[in-house]
Amino acid sequence: METLILYMAIPGRINFLQLGRYGRSCEQRFRQNFSKDFDWCEFNLSLSGRILTGNRKAIAIDPSYISKSGKNTPWIGYFWSGTAGQSKRGLEILGVGLVDIDNKDCISLKAVQTPDIQTLESRDANLTGWYLGVLASMREKLQGASRHVVADAYFSKNTFVEGLHEMGFALVSRFRNDAVLFYPTLQKPTGKRGRPKLYDGRIDMENLVKSRVEKIDIDNGELYCLIAWSKSLKKKVRLAIWYDREGKNPKLFFSTNTDMSGKDVIEYYRTRFQIEFCFRDAKGFTGLMQSQARDVAKFSFNFNASPATVNLAKVFAKERGIPFSMASCKSMIHNAYLLERFIRVSGIRPNRRLNDK
Repeated sequence: METLILYMAIPGRINFLQLGRYGRSCEQRFRQNFSKDFDWCEFNLSLSGRILTGNRKAIAIDPSYISKSGKNTPWIGYFWSGTAGQSKRGLEILGVGLVDIDNKDCISLKAVQTPDIQTLESRDANLTGWYLGVLASMREKLQGASRHVVADAYFSKNTFVEGLHEMGFALVSRFRNDAVLFYPTLQKPTGKRGRPKLYDGRIDMENLVKSRVEKIDIDNGELYCLIAWSKSLKKKVRLAIWYDREGKNPKLFFSTNTDMSGKDVIEYYRTRFQIEFCFRDAKGFTGLMQSQARDVAKFSFNFNASPATVNLAKVFAKERGIPFSMASCKSMIHNAYLLERFIRVSGIRPNRRLNDK
């Protein structure tokens, strides 16, 4: 717990040298502690009930690029950076979070570093398989929170969807604009030999068959919902087609849980972006990209301690009934830490009764 408090109290770069300066232990002790295992998922789930109070929740996953250099940095390689719009040399973590659909909030559960391509090839694995392995290692704990996984369009692949299905999860995601989708057949089984008919004609996004879709009134556009057959996923999905006010550029959202309503599909997907704010606060205030370790275990500790500190700040703001601001929380705790440090070093016992007045 001292480490997480120091992550909030240290104003500048957060590394082992700074932890030794501000903490009550030496730098070497922090280095040793960062090599130890800790169940971050269980810890953050214990905080979720104090932050996320809505009824609808989902597991959000999102890879995040970490700027890093060095010849001895483990698993360094080229990963996609959404900010730069291209692959860049550095590290990547897969962030797993729990989003509250009703209150538009999110907490981070765990972050796992992604191996570089050479390491994956040496293990006879691929990127999609690695992401599934991360979720499989947390399956029992995640299923206690939600059975729905929300991810961006990269994860709308048959291999990923089938892997989630085997673990008991449903995926909420988005198709590419050129996805091949069909109306499910209305023909009843004939009893004849051969495979039964699965679908009718292809869905034309510019000319929907109004009798086969349900229109839902929402702000900023039109939403049409139906059950569709996906050629790439080879299964039926709950499809939500959203048109902007100009009626152009339809966006295709879907859920592999066909019992989910179309409105829930688009609300679940849009709330996914709350995990981006967890990354933003961790990168800007709690040193997510500032670790100077050369060990995978120490990197893992920092990648999880940083967003866990953001979760604690949210608990701090929630229980005091104040709007959450990472900058304000960090400034407040830093000032309180300095005041306590001055009093402790000076050797003067404060008169608490007088100070409270």
